Amino acid sequence: MKIALLGYGRMGQVIERIALERGHDIVLKKGSHNSFEGLSNADVAIDFSIPTAAVSNISNCFEANVPVISGTTGWLEHYNEIETLCNEKKGALISSSNFSLGVNIFFELNEYLAKMMSKLDSYSVDMEEIHHTQKLDAPSGTAISLAKGIIENSTYTNWTLETAEENQIHIEAKRIENIPGTHTVNYNSIVDSIEIKHTAHNREGFALGAVIAAEWINGKQGIFTMKDVLNLK
Repeated sequence: MKIALLGYGRMGQVIERIALERGHDIVLKKGSHNSFEGLSNADVAIDFSIPTAAVSNISNCFEANVPVISGTTGWLEHYNEIETLCNEKKGALISSSNFSLGVNIFFELNEYLAKMMSKLDSYSVDMEEIHHTQKLDAPSGTAISLAKGIIENSTYTNWTLETAEENQIHIEAKRIENIPGTHTVNYNSIVDSIEIKHTAHNREGFALGAVIAAEWINGKQGIFTMKDVLNLK
């Protein structure tokens, strides 16, 4: 499979190594100073760029009839227009806040736990996410996905980085050097606490999941999620 890498920072370099190990070829490594030349030769593109570049990257993929895996977060205010363009161009897209296989299992556990805890008024929920100091957005896209998973399965209506009001989930976002990503969901009552936690040890899991998603979407048309890739629906 021929892969275009859109964004060639640390994640892009790890994705490149894993893709090559799995027998794929890299036909484009796009940073901030080079063009999309070569994109049309790709079977699939993997975007791990920056929020301000993501919409352009994804749009160019649709124009070139190249399926795209987007792991960039912080651009979802433009999701509806990207969805419309994908349908117009008969493209293919998987956009995820986190492609780690373990995190996507964690998403499922989070939703299941939220359903059970929604019946227990004595517990309140809060979250913590910790990432490296180079991460541009806060809270992380993964934390937002976790919060949405709780909201969809409980009486909570929103999340906040500030002091939580009624029916809000407080997210504590921390930035610490050399932390790939740690996410914790806490349920607290007067008598006890329940905690689920995912800790990434390195970037390998994110990169492997993105490459697996690229292998899965090759030749498909439409908008999909990691639940489709992992057959979790």
